[in-house]
Amino acid sequence: MTNPMMNPVLTGHGLLKTYGSVCALAGADLSVHAGESVAVMGPSGSGKTTLMHVLSGIITPDEGQVQLRLPDGEDVALSALNAEKRARLRRAHIGFVFQEGLLLPELSAVENTAVPLMLAGVNRGAAEAAATQWLGRLGLAGMELRRPAELSGGQAQRVAIARAQVAEPPLVFADEPTGALDSATSQQVLDALLESAAQRGAALVVVTHDSEVATRCSRLVQLEDGHVVHDSARQQVGAA
Repeated sequence: MTNPMMNPVLTGHGLLKTYGSVCALAGADLSVHAGESVAVMGPSGSGKTTLMHVLSGIITPDEGQVQLRLPDGEDVALSALNAEKRARLRRAHIGFVFQEGLLLPELSAVENTAVPLMLAGVNRGAAEAAATQWLGRLGLAGMELRRPAELSGGQAQRVAIARAQVAEPPLVFADEPTGALDSATSQQVLDALLESAAQRGAALVVVTHDSEVATRCSRLVQLEDGHVVHDSARQQVGAA
């Protein structure tokens, strides 16, 4: 359970985002704490992906604020930064796992995994050493030199998880991470994602349509028409 006295890693308050006449977020509020896994569910068009993009600083809200707490305790108003500064913070402090993995096809598994560290200025040798350790922890020892085309769907997705964790960010977002996998492989990938985040005490936000994925997370948030209508940490909430 979330300790209400803990300072959240990420806070979004009063988030509004429209696209023309379509309101994707209508005053959504969400705080995420270290060590918890939050499943975000809702029907198509409810605002799940937009919420993830706003909370992670990929896009900015039309109204409202997003605040990110850095490992040194500094609070940063992520939504107030320009695109370059938001990108820099994402590279250093936020990991991503997407439905299709989005691995670079010309790079090996270890090179794909090492990318976030090298972008942060870590030398290639040290970055690949850390990447090799993460691949081993996720059951991919011996596959370091394989390119994405030489991996199964589940193996490729575990490479994506390793890439998201290798820089040890305090916050990881996963967008339908098992959506393209069969049920058995989905369980393996979800195990890897949850366990790797839990081992580090990182916060994990999983956008999903899959109720089985949601039940594995420590907290469930449901969206409807751009509002948070249910949060298991607070039970039923009214549309803000």
